Amino acid sequence: MSEYVLMKGNEAIAHAAIRCGCDGYFGYPITPQSEVLETLSIEKPWETTGMIVLQAESEIAAINMLYGGGGSGKRVMTSSSSPGIALMQEGISYMAACEIPALIVNVQRGGPGLGTIQPGQCDYYQAVYGGGNGDYNVIVLAPNSVQEMADFVDKAFKLAFKYRMPTMILSDGVIGQVMERVKLPEQKPRRTEEEIYAECPWAANGINLKKRKNNTLSSLESDPLEMDKRNEAMHAKYELIKETETQAEQICCDDAEYLLVGYGCMSRIAEEAMHQLRQNGYKVGLFRPITLWPFPQKELNHAAQNAKKILVCEMSTGQMITDVELAVKCKIPCEHFGRTGGVVPDPAEVINAAHKKLFK
Repeated sequence: MSEYVLMKGNEAIAHAAIRCGCDGYFGYPITPQSEVLETLSIEKPWETTGMIVLQAESEIAAINMLYGGGGSGKRVMTSSSSPGIALMQEGISYMAACEIPALIVNVQRGGPGLGTIQPGQCDYYQAVYGGGNGDYNVIVLAPNSVQEMADFVDKAFKLAFKYRMPTMILSDGVIGQVMERVKLPEQKPRRTEEEIYAECPWAANGINLKKRKNNTLSSLESDPLEMDKRNEAMHAKYELIKETETQAEQICCDDAEYLLVGYGCMSRIAEEAMHQLRQNGYKVGLFRPITLWPFPQKELNHAAQNAKKILVCEMSTGQMITDVELAVKCKIPCEHFGRTGGVVPDPAEVINAAHKKLFK
Protein backbone atom coordinates (compact mmCIF):
# COMPACT_ATOMS: atom_id res chain seq x y z
CA MET A 1 0.00 0.00 0.00
CA SER A 2 1.14 3.55 -0.68
CA GLU A 3 2.28 5.59 2.31
CA TYR A 4 1.60 9.26 2.88
CA VAL A 5 4.22 11.60 1.47
CA LEU A 6 4.65 15.37 1.62
CA MET A 7 4.57 17.18 -1.73
CA LYS A 8 3.15 20.07 -3.72
CA GLY A 9 -0.08 19.82 -5.63
CA ASN A 10 1.77 20.15 -8.92
CA GLU A 11 4.10 17.32 -7.93
CA ALA A 12 1.10 15.16 -7.00
CA ILE A 13 -0.32 15.65 -10.49
CA ALA A 14 2.92 14.37 -12.02
CA HIS A 15 3.27 11.33 -9.74
CA ALA A 16 -0.40 10.41 -10.21
CA ALA A 17 -0.03 10.62 -13.99
CA ILE A 18 2.79 8.08 -13.92
CA ARG A 19 0.91 5.77 -11.56
CA CYS A 20 -2.42 5.79 -13.40
CA GLY A 21 -0.92 4.52 -16.64
CA CYS A 22 -0.57 7.76 -18.58
CA ASP A 23 1.01 7.19 -22.00
CA GLY A 24 2.30 10.67 -22.67
CA TYR A 25 2.70 14.17 -21.27
CA PHE A 26 3.20 17.12 -23.60
CA GLY A 27 3.57 20.56 -22.08
CA TYR A 28 5.39 23.83 -21.75
CA PRO A 29 6.65 25.45 -18.53
CA ILE A 30 4.75 28.39 -17.07
CA THR A 31 4.41 29.57 -13.48
CA PRO A 32 2.71 28.45 -11.24
CA GLN A 33 2.54 24.91 -12.69
CA SER A 34 6.07 24.28 -13.95
CA GLU A 35 6.69 21.65 -11.27
CA VAL A 36 4.47 19.22 -13.18
CA LEU A 37 6.93 19.02 -16.06
CA GLU A 38 9.94 19.35 -13.74
CA THR A 39 8.79 16.44 -11.56
CA LEU A 40 8.16 14.23 -14.58
CA SER A 41 11.66 15.07 -15.85
CA ILE A 42 13.15 14.07 -12.49
CA GLU A 43 11.13 10.85 -12.21
CA LYS A 44 12.00 9.73 -15.79
CA PRO A 45 8.95 7.50 -16.30
CA TRP A 46 10.13 6.66 -19.82
CA GLU A 47 12.69 4.40 -18.15
CA THR A 48 10.16 2.59 -15.94
CA THR A 49 6.73 2.62 -17.58
CA GLY A 50 7.55 3.80 -21.09
CA MET A 51 5.54 7.00 -20.62
CA ILE A 52 6.62 9.77 -22.99
CA VAL A 53 7.44 13.15 -21.45
CA LEU A 54 8.07 15.93 -23.92
CA GLN A 55 8.54 19.67 -23.50
CA ALA A 56 6.86 21.05 -26.59
CA GLU A 57 8.02 24.20 -28.33
CA SER A 58 4.80 25.98 -27.32
CA GLU A 59 1.39 25.44 -25.77
CA ILE A 60 -0.09 25.34 -29.28
CA ALA A 61 2.23 22.49 -30.18
CA ALA A 62 1.42 20.68 -26.92
CA ILE A 63 -2.35 20.67 -27.44
CA ASN A 64 -1.96 19.40 -31.00
CA MET A 65 0.25 16.58 -29.70
CA LEU A 66 -2.68 15.70 -27.43
CA TYR A 67 -4.91 15.74 -30.51
CA GLY A 68 -2.72 13.09 -32.13
CA GLY A 69 -2.00 11.02 -29.03
CA GLY A 70 -5.59 11.01 -27.76
CA GLY A 71 -6.85 10.34 -31.28
CA SER A 72 -4.87 7.10 -31.33
CA GLY A 73 -6.52 5.98 -28.08
CA LYS A 74 -3.61 6.80 -25.77
CA ARG A 75 -3.96 8.36 -22.32
CA VAL A 76 -2.30 11.71 -22.88
CA MET A 77 -2.24 14.94 -20.90
CA THR A 78 -0.89 18.45 -20.69
CA SER A 79 -0.68 21.11 -18.01
CA SER A 80 -0.35 24.86 -18.16
CA SER A 81 -1.57 28.06 -16.56
CA SER A 82 -4.07 30.68 -17.67
CA PRO A 83 -2.31 32.40 -20.65
CA GLY A 84 -1.02 29.02 -21.85
CA ILE A 85 -4.48 27.45 -21.69
CA ALA A 86 -5.78 30.41 -23.72
CA LEU A 87 -3.35 29.47 -26.49
CA MET A 88 -4.70 25.91 -26.48
CA GLN A 89 -8.35 26.81 -27.06
CA GLU A 90 -8.38 26.16 -30.82
CA GLY A 91 -6.94 22.69 -30.29
CA ILE A 92 -9.36 21.94 -27.46
CA SER A 93 -12.28 22.88 -29.73
CA TYR A 94 -10.93 20.59 -32.46
CA MET A 95 -10.58 17.74 -29.96
CA ALA A 96 -14.11 18.26 -28.65
CA ALA A 97 -15.46 18.16 -32.21
CA CYS A 98 -13.59 14.92 -32.92
CA GLU A 99 -14.60 13.49 -29.52
CA ILE A 100 -11.00 12.84 -28.53
CA PRO A 101 -10.30 12.09 -24.85
CA ALA A 102 -7.41 13.78 -23.04
CA LEU A 103 -6.57 15.46 -19.74
CA ILE A 104 -5.82 19.18 -19.53
CA VAL A 105 -4.62 20.69 -16.23
CA ASN A 106 -4.97 24.43 -15.64
CA VAL A 107 -3.25 25.80 -12.52
CA GLN A 108 -4.79 29.26 -12.68
CA ARG A 109 -3.00 32.55 -12.13
CA GLY A 110 -4.29 36.13 -12.02
CA GLY A 111 -5.11 37.91 -15.26
CA PRO A 112 -6.13 39.15 -17.76
CA GLY A 113 -3.31 38.95 -20.27
CA LEU A 114 -0.03 37.73 -18.85
CA GLY A 115 -1.28 39.09 -15.54
CA THR A 116 0.66 37.86 -12.56
CA ILE A 117 2.34 34.64 -11.49
CA GLN A 118 0.25 34.72 -8.32
CA PRO A 119 -2.89 32.54 -7.89
CA GLY A 120 -6.21 33.35 -9.50
CA GLN A 121 -9.61 31.89 -10.41
CA CYS A 122 -10.50 34.04 -13.39
CA ASP A 123 -10.58 31.23 -15.98
CA TYR A 124 -13.96 29.89 -14.86
CA TYR A 125 -15.90 31.16 -17.89
CA GLN A 126 -13.20 29.91 -20.25
CA ALA A 127 -13.31 26.43 -18.72
CA VAL A 128 -17.02 25.81 -18.21
CA TYR A 129 -18.45 27.60 -21.22
CA GLY A 130 -15.98 26.37 -23.83
CA GLY A 131 -13.16 28.82 -24.52
CA GLY A 132 -12.89 27.95 -28.19
CA ASN A 133 -15.39 28.20 -31.03
CA GLY A 134 -18.55 26.18 -31.43
CA ASP A 135 -21.07 24.39 -29.22
CA TYR A 136 -18.96 22.21 -26.96
CA ASN A 137 -18.07 21.55 -23.35
CA VAL A 138 -15.28 19.87 -21.44
CA ILE A 139 -15.76 18.13 -18.10
CA VAL A 140 -14.20 20.34 -15.42
CA LEU A 141 -13.06 19.04 -12.01
CA ALA A 142 -11.99 21.47 -9.28
CA PRO A 143 -9.70 20.05 -6.55
CA ASN A 144 -9.18 21.88 -3.26
CA SER A 145 -6.34 19.79 -1.82
CA VAL A 146 -3.13 18.07 -2.83
CA GLN A 147 -4.87 14.73 -2.27
CA GLU A 148 -7.57 15.64 -4.77
CA MET A 149 -4.94 16.82 -7.25
CA ALA A 150 -3.63 13.24 -7.20
CA ASP A 151 -7.03 11.54 -7.08
CA PHE A 152 -8.55 13.56 -9.91
CA VAL A 153 -5.96 12.51 -12.49
CA ASP A 154 -7.29 8.96 -12.78
CA LYS A 155 -10.87 10.20 -12.36
CA ALA A 156 -10.39 12.67 -15.21
CA PHE A 157 -8.95 10.02 -17.52
CA LYS A 158 -11.84 7.65 -16.78
CA LEU A 159 -14.40 10.36 -17.56
CA ALA A 160 -12.53 11.44 -20.68
CA PHE A 161 -12.59 7.93 -22.14
CA LYS A 162 -16.08 7.10 -20.88
CA TYR A 163 -17.54 10.06 -22.76
CA ARG A 164 -14.84 10.57 -25.41
CA MET A 165 -14.10 14.22 -24.69
CA PRO A 166 -11.39 16.43 -23.19
CA THR A 167 -11.51 16.70 -19.41
CA MET A 168 -9.97 19.50 -17.38
CA ILE A 169 -8.63 19.73 -13.85
CA LEU A 170 -9.16 23.40 -13.01
CA SER A 171 -6.86 24.13 -10.10
CA ASP A 172 -5.19 27.35 -8.92
CA GLY A 173 -1.79 28.55 -7.85
CA VAL A 174 -2.51 27.98 -4.16
CA ILE A 175 -3.40 24.30 -4.54
CA GLY A 176 -0.61 23.81 -7.07
CA GLN A 177 2.07 25.24 -4.78
CA VAL A 178 0.87 24.28 -1.29
CA MET A 179 2.57 21.27 0.35
CA GLU A 180 0.39 18.67 2.09
CA ARG A 181 0.49 14.99 2.82
CA VAL A 182 -0.91 12.82 0.08
CA LYS A 183 -1.40 9.13 -0.53
CA LEU A 184 -0.54 8.41 -4.14
CA PRO A 185 -2.48 5.79 -6.14
CA GLU A 186 -1.07 2.34 -6.65
CA GLN A 187 0.92 1.85 -9.83
CA LYS A 188 -1.04 0.30 -12.66
CA PRO A 189 0.34 -0.67 -16.05
CA ARG A 190 -0.20 1.23 -19.24
CA ARG A 191 -2.66 -0.43 -21.57
CA THR A 192 -1.30 -2.70 -24.27
CA GLU A 193 -1.93 -2.01 -27.94
CA GLU A 194 -4.39 -4.92 -27.98
CA GLU A 195 -6.31 -3.40 -25.03
CA ILE A 196 -6.45 -0.03 -26.77
CA TYR A 197 -7.75 -1.67 -29.96
CA ALA A 198 -10.48 -3.38 -27.92
CA GLU A 199 -11.44 -0.36 -25.78
CA CYS A 200 -11.18 2.33 -28.46
CA PRO A 201 -12.68 1.04 -31.72
CA TRP A 202 -12.99 4.67 -32.85
CA ALA A 203 -9.24 5.40 -32.55
CA ALA A 204 -7.15 6.40 -35.56
CA ASN A 205 -4.40 3.87 -34.90
CA GLY A 206 -4.16 2.13 -38.23
CA ILE A 207 -5.12 -1.40 -39.15
CA ASN A 208 -4.75 -3.79 -36.23
CA LEU A 209 -4.15 -7.50 -36.15
CA LYS A 210 -7.84 -8.14 -36.84
CA LYS A 211 -7.64 -5.99 -39.98
CA ARG A 212 -9.97 -3.32 -38.67
CA LYS A 213 -10.54 -0.50 -41.13
CA ASN A 214 -8.72 2.79 -40.72
CA ASN A 215 -10.49 5.50 -38.74
CA THR A 216 -10.31 9.19 -39.59
CA LEU A 217 -10.92 11.86 -36.94
CA SER A 218 -11.62 15.32 -38.33
CA SER A 219 -13.51 18.35 -37.06
CA LEU A 220 -14.24 19.48 -40.63
CA GLU A 221 -17.65 18.65 -42.08
CA SER A 222 -18.71 20.23 -45.39
CA ASP A 223 -22.31 18.99 -45.23
CA PRO A 224 -24.32 21.23 -42.85
CA LEU A 225 -26.87 18.48 -42.23
CA GLU A 226 -24.14 16.10 -41.12
CA MET A 227 -22.61 18.81 -38.91
CA ASP A 228 -26.03 19.36 -37.40
CA LYS A 229 -26.29 15.64 -36.60
CA ARG A 230 -22.84 15.64 -34.99
CA ASN A 231 -23.75 18.61 -32.82
CA GLU A 232 -27.05 17.05 -31.78
CA ALA A 233 -25.28 13.83 -30.80
CA MET A 234 -22.70 15.73 -28.76
CA HIS A 235 -25.46 17.76 -27.08
CA ALA A 236 -27.29 14.56 -26.11
CA LYS A 237 -24.06 13.28 -24.56
CA TYR A 238 -23.63 16.51 -22.60
CA GLU A 239 -27.18 16.25 -21.27
CA LEU A 240 -26.45 12.71 -20.07
CA ILE A 241 -23.32 13.92 -18.29
CA LYS A 242 -25.33 16.67 -16.58
CA GLU A 243 -27.70 14.05 -15.20
CA THR A 244 -25.11 11.53 -14.05
CA GLU A 245 -21.73 13.10 -13.27
CA THR A 246 -22.30 16.12 -11.01
CA GLN A 247 -20.45 16.14 -7.70
CA ALA A 248 -20.30 18.55 -4.75
CA GLU A 249 -19.30 18.75 -1.10
CA GLN A 250 -21.72 20.15 1.48
CA ILE A 251 -20.67 21.19 4.99
CA CYS A 252 -23.23 22.26 7.62
CA CYS A 253 -25.88 22.88 4.97
CA ASP A 254 -28.77 21.04 6.64
CA ASP A 255 -29.73 23.91 8.95
CA ALA A 256 -28.02 26.72 7.06
CA GLU A 257 -29.77 30.06 6.81
CA TYR A 258 -26.89 31.44 4.78
CA LEU A 259 -24.60 29.70 2.29
CA LEU A 260 -21.03 30.35 1.26
CA VAL A 261 -20.20 28.90 -2.17
CA GLY A 262 -16.62 28.47 -3.34
CA TYR A 263 -14.34 26.10 -5.23
CA GLY A 264 -10.62 25.34 -5.15
CA CYS A 265 -8.57 27.32 -2.64
CA MET A 266 -11.47 29.71 -1.98
CA SER A 267 -13.57 26.85 -0.65
CA ARG A 268 -10.96 26.22 2.05
CA ILE A 269 -10.79 29.90 2.98
CA ALA A 270 -14.60 30.06 3.04
CA GLU A 271 -14.80 26.90 5.17
CA GLU A 272 -12.65 28.46 7.89
CA ALA A 273 -14.81 31.60 7.74
CA MET A 274 -17.92 29.43 8.02
CA HIS A 275 -16.67 27.70 11.18
CA GLN A 276 -15.82 31.02 12.81
CA LEU A 277 -19.23 32.45 11.91
CA ARG A 278 -20.95 29.39 13.37
CA GLN A 279 -19.02 29.84 16.61
CA ASN A 280 -20.55 33.32 16.76
CA GLY A 281 -24.10 32.02 16.33
CA TYR A 282 -24.66 32.41 12.59
CA LYS A 283 -26.14 29.40 10.81
CA VAL A 284 -23.82 29.36 7.81
CA GLY A 285 -23.09 26.43 5.52
CA LEU A 286 -20.54 25.79 2.78
CA PHE A 287 -21.33 24.40 -0.65
CA ARG A 288 -18.33 23.38 -2.77
CA PRO A 289 -18.92 22.37 -6.39
CA ILE A 290 -16.41 19.70 -7.38
CA THR A 291 -17.62 19.42 -10.95
CA LEU A 292 -17.72 22.95 -12.35
CA TRP A 293 -19.04 21.54 -15.60
CA PRO A 294 -21.49 20.06 -15.30
CA PHE A 295 -22.38 22.41 -12.44
CA PRO A 296 -24.19 20.63 -9.57
CA GLN A 297 -27.40 22.63 -9.92
CA LYS A 298 -29.74 20.15 -8.25
CA GLU A 299 -27.42 19.66 -5.29
CA LEU A 300 -27.05 23.41 -4.73
CA ASN A 301 -30.75 24.04 -5.14
CA HIS A 302 -31.42 21.43 -2.45
CA ALA A 303 -28.68 22.72 -0.12
CA ALA A 304 -30.07 26.25 -0.39
CA GLN A 305 -33.73 25.37 0.18
CA ASN A 306 -33.76 27.11 3.59
CA ALA A 307 -31.18 29.77 2.80
CA LYS A 308 -32.00 33.47 3.00
CA LYS A 309 -28.91 34.61 1.07
CA ILE A 310 -25.87 33.19 -0.68
CA LEU A 311 -22.35 34.62 -0.77
CA VAL A 312 -20.29 33.39 -3.74
CA CYS A 313 -16.57 33.52 -2.92
CA GLU A 314 -14.17 33.65 -5.88
CA MET A 315 -10.75 34.99 -6.74
CA SER A 316 -12.31 36.89 -9.63
CA THR A 317 -14.69 39.77 -10.17
CA GLY A 318 -17.56 37.27 -10.33
CA GLN A 319 -17.89 34.40 -12.79
CA MET A 320 -19.26 31.39 -10.93
CA ILE A 321 -22.04 33.55 -9.46
CA THR A 322 -23.88 33.20 -12.78
CA ASP A 323 -24.18 29.42 -12.36
CA VAL A 324 -25.12 29.80 -8.70
CA GLU A 325 -27.98 32.16 -9.57
CA LEU A 326 -29.19 29.78 -12.28
CA ALA A 327 -29.05 26.83 -9.87
CA VAL A 328 -31.36 28.52 -7.37
CA LYS A 329 -33.49 29.88 -10.22
CA CYS A 330 -32.78 33.44 -9.07
CA LYS A 331 -35.15 32.90 -6.11
CA ILE A 332 -32.45 33.52 -3.48
CA PRO A 333 -30.38 36.72 -3.41
CA CYS A 334 -26.78 35.96 -4.40
CA GLU A 335 -23.99 38.29 -3.35
CA HIS A 336 -20.36 38.18 -4.39
CA PHE A 337 -17.03 38.44 -2.62
CA GLY A 338 -13.84 38.35 -4.63
CA ARG A 339 -10.23 39.43 -4.88
CA THR A 340 -8.28 39.65 -8.11
CA GLY A 341 -4.79 40.24 -9.43
CA GLY A 342 -3.28 37.35 -7.50
CA VAL A 343 -4.45 38.54 -4.08
CA VAL A 344 -5.35 35.58 -1.86
CA PRO A 345 -7.91 36.70 0.76
CA ASP A 346 -7.96 35.44 4.33
CA PRO A 347 -11.02 34.15 6.24
CA ALA A 348 -11.42 37.50 8.01
CA GLU A 349 -12.21 39.15 4.67
CA VAL A 350 -14.91 36.57 3.94
CA ILE A 351 -16.36 37.08 7.43
CA ASN A 352 -16.40 40.84 6.90
CA ALA A 353 -18.13 40.39 3.54
CA ALA A 354 -20.70 38.09 5.15
CA HIS A 355 -21.55 40.72 7.76
CA LYS A 356 -21.92 43.39 5.09
CA LYS A 357 -23.79 41.39 2.47
CA LEU A 358 -25.60 38.52 4.23
CA PHE A 359 -26.59 39.55 7.73
CA LYS A 360 -27.73 43.14 7.14
